[in-house]
Amino acid sequence: MCPYTYYTVMRTSKDPRLLRYRMVLSVERVGIKRTALTFRASRNTVRKWHRRWQSLGYRGLEEVSRRPRHSPNAVPQAERAALVALKRRYKRMGADQIKIREHLTRSPRTMRKVWRQEGLSRRRRKKTQTKQNLREMKRRWRLFQQIGEDTKDLCDIPEYYLQMKALGLPTIQYTARDVTSGLLFMGFAQERSLTYATLFAQYINTALTDCGVDLSQTMRQTDHGSEYIGSVTAKYGSSPYTRAVESLPGQTHGTIPPGAYTYQADVETVHNLVEMEFYELETFTGRDEFLRKVRTYQLFFNLLRPNSYKEGKTPWQLAKQKEPNLPIKAAMIPPVFIEDLMENHLEKHLQGGHDVSSTPFFGK
Repeated sequence: MCPYTYYTVMRTSKDPRLLRYRMVLSVERVGIKRTALTFRASRNTVRKWHRRWQSLGYRGLEEVSRRPRHSPNAVPQAERAALVALKRRYKRMGADQIKIREHLTRSPRTMRKVWRQEGLSRRRRKKTQTKQNLREMKRRWRLFQQIGEDTKDLCDIPEYYLQMKALGLPTIQYTARDVTSGLLFMGFAQERSLTYATLFAQYINTALTDCGVDLSQTMRQTDHGSEYIGSVTAKYGSSPYTRAVESLPGQTHGTIPPGAYTYQADVETVHNLVEMEFYELETFTGRDEFLRKVRTYQLFFNLLRPNSYKEGKTPWQLAKQKEPNLPIKAAMIPPVFIEDLMENHLEKHLQGGHDVSSTPFFGK
């Protein structure tokens, strides 16, 4: 006699038909009663499999589905088609939101079941696919349609830190980058401030317009740093930075949504590249050599360095594809110490009495 019941063996068996085959052979030798005792199963179970063996042979020993052949609560075919059409219309939107928008009576669970059966289950878009879609969209933009600007703190780069302290090198990098071509422009200062960001914006405006670049439809995108928007508690309207950017007719200043740092991915990417390819490798003897070397790197980046994420071409090649008449000096705007811009600005706007200068003001 088997030490385990028939039902225990069946739950762990990889091929239940083999056990049933032995059972029906036992019935033909010793009968149903003795077989039921031997296999520790009920006589009704033994009788059932023996009858199926007699009528269908070995195929009859397979488990028969107990699934109902008719469901009174099944979704009608017309409604299924309507749900499928809604899913294709709303794409990745969830069942709860679709139900609210379309005032449906079906439960979200049933809706998801129908979509799953039709091969329309909700799938998250892969990050690689999202990035490819964004790259394709930015590739189609016109030159200087959007310029991303941001600042980089240089104090946390170990290879640069000691040189910075010993030689008085800049602690903050101000960066502007054309999104579609990748053209890079840089400025440097000892602090992060609204005044320096405004001076750098004016510097880029002047340099590009002198090259014949049309900035009348350009959007300058920044984050919500105080160097761009000023104090959040300020009572006046737009900041000096915004007024400097929008002093050119048609050019606008836009800020990213709070916390949406991926909107600045182009600038953040170039910050990482500059750190790896420049700050971690170069040594300096003073501020003048720093400015010469950073200018050499910027020329290399804009004119010679191919970008694998932008068709394997240099920023200058991509810019020339979009604007064949663009002069090369637009890609050669030199980096600048923003303190020097500040001195020039003060010299041009000195007012007041003996040896007293007024506070610089960036007008509308």
